[in-house]
Amino acid sequence: MSRLPPAFAKHLKQASRPVQRQAPSRSGIDQALQMAKAHHDRGEFRPAEKLCVAVLQREPRNAQALLLSGSLAGAVGDLPLAITFFKKAVEVKPNAAEAHMVLAGTCEDAREFDDAIKHFQRALALKPGLSGAYCSLGRCYTRSGNAELALPVFEKARKLLPDHPTVRFDHATALISLGRMEEAAELLRESISKGFSVAASLRSLADTKKFSTEPAELGSILKELQKPDLETKEIVLLHHAAGKILNDLGRSDEAIDEFQASKLASGHAFDVEAYRRRVDTLIAAFTPALLKSKEGFGDPSEVPVFIVGMPRSGTTLTEQICASHPAVHGAGELTKLSFALQRIGYARGPNGAIQKHPQALTMAESQSAAREYLGYLRGLAPSAARIIDKMPHNFQHAGMIALVYPNAKIIHCTRDPIDNCISCFFNTFNEKHGYNTDLETLGLYYREYNRLMRHWHELLGDRIYRCSYETMVSDQEAETRRLIDFLGLPWDDACLRYYENERSVITPSRWQVRQPIYASSVKRWKKYENKIQPLIKSLGDLAEL
Repeated sequence: MSRLPPAFAKHLKQASRPVQRQAPSRSGIDQALQMAKAHHDRGEFRPAEKLCVAVLQREPRNAQALLLSGSLAGAVGDLPLAITFFKKAVEVKPNAAEAHMVLAGTCEDAREFDDAIKHFQRALALKPGLSGAYCSLGRCYTRSGNAELALPVFEKARKLLPDHPTVRFDHATALISLGRMEEAAELLRESISKGFSVAASLRSLADTKKFSTEPAELGSILKELQKPDLETKEIVLLHHAAGKILNDLGRSDEAIDEFQASKLASGHAFDVEAYRRRVDTLIAAFTPALLKSKEGFGDPSEVPVFIVGMPRSGTTLTEQICASHPAVHGAGELTKLSFALQRIGYARGPNGAIQKHPQALTMAESQSAAREYLGYLRGLAPSAARIIDKMPHNFQHAGMIALVYPNAKIIHCTRDPIDNCISCFFNTFNEKHGYNTDLETLGLYYREYNRLMRHWHELLGDRIYRCSYETMVSDQEAETRRLIDFLGLPWDDACLRYYENERSVITPSRWQVRQPIYASSVKRWKKYENKIQPLIKSLGDLAEL
């Protein structure tokens, strides 16, 4: 769905001005808002938007219009704009618990967890009866890397909401992120026995251990798959859970079949040609001449560190190693950079194009984006010398990172292409990762990622460090020392004992980063070779046979 026109942003600025007294009758405003709400509920966003703008032109601080405008922006995927509207509504109605709730929920969707936590807490302070907010608050603690704070919240939620459909699952997720697998498994089994979040619980239960003998859970999964009224998401999760267990048992062909069934059920599609055009555009836009013309732009801070690469390339392991250094904070996968760039006009346009050429970037815009993002990081770790954002797909933003933070370090995680792609295929990602739906498309996407990263390495030189998973596995200490040196930090032995770090981890690698380095994932793809020929063929000369 397309973005709303810029009228929203224009009239939002008016909302900060004093209330205008030339407003029409109260009944006229109320009628317009009723009509806008009706259009919104029917999915008719354009007429709803026009009515909201008309109201805000006359009553810039109309809380109902601001809330409805935020909902419209969220409906078309513009989360930063939605958050801006909801924040304005909260300013107008600071004691409205429901306004804090909708703002908190949107912040959670945008992965701005600190703000989400603050507003869920405020909503509960205003209206303690919002018991469901405890689940949301606990989930945000987990997703923000503070699962230890989530545990008492979930304990309270389970007492208040013993029959809540997801509270046990969410509690178990927090325990898993802290490596407390047995406790999590107990909660997941309880959830399954009560018929709550069965598919999701079976999926998570499959991830709590590596199976050496066939467990009863496999039979439960296959039995569940026979039910005729399953939702698509449940089918995806159940096939994936079966694939994971079968893979643990060494039944590789059966495992691949289950993973393929999971992908087929998801129905996600990906336009490789559009993505290829996006890469073409980025390569053409970011040149040595552009960088030279923007010298002195942005912020010279060395605090931000970006770990980028394909998912499942070792980004979580690399972050865990670096974050074991006392001067480094690992912030996990953040969306804040994308939002900060979006606010200054660098959103992704139709057909993969960039909406605004980076040559048009002004000094003020670069500093504005830098301030917004760095301020957010500082809120996470005020005293850290380095703060890591390990959103893998920030590899698409490496050029803008170089303009906004010319001294920032970028760590590019790489892995054997076939192993990397297979590991992606064996995991469930959301619809934004549609390239992961079939093996051929996955290989073609990898080729475009690789082409773009080759450009960034050539353009940015030693500002990017290539961290090879295979090199890390073969000589952990040497590679770790090179990493810490690249970050400009003194050596600390804690980086070699990364698996002792008790920070919570929420990515699919949460099990692996609790273990010492192991080499069993190197050339793992060979045991699936007969089943993955479409991937090998689409990777072409990148396939390291």
